[in-house]
Amino acid sequence: MSLIDCMIIGDSIAVGTHQFKQECVAYAKGGINSRQYYQKYVLPRQNDFGAEVVIISLGSNDWDGIKTYNELYKLRERVKAERVYWVLPNYERFPKQAEDVKLIALSFGDFVIKPTRYQPDQVHPSWAGYKQIAKEAE
Repeated sequence: MSLIDCMIIGDSIAVGTHQFKQECVAYAKGGINSRQYYQKYVLPRQNDFGAEVVIISLGSNDWDGIKTYNELYKLRERVKAERVYWVLPNYERFPKQAEDVKLIALSFGDFVIKPTRYQPDQVHPSWAGYKQIAKEAE
């Protein structure tokens, strides 16, 4: 399929995940929301995001005016991978975005990783949380 074994795409949580899966190629930017990500990284690409494994973390920076489901669904249509893992936004903080991510993962038969340990901001996983993401996405 692809020469790339692993790809991480998304926001600052994707950046943090890359620290624990440095063998992966990362297209990630801190603070980016789903709409910005689609416009900056997906639309300009002539090809799809392709890898054996793709890890996606988006939604935690989406505010009410962003149609998280629509933006992430369009992105997911461009991902070609054997296995896709979604890092679930913290449900306590972002229930709508977490539900949108779960629905998209379910519709594509993808896997969902729900971090269990967070930094005090309750947005970013702790170091143990990032290790959990890396382990579950093997």
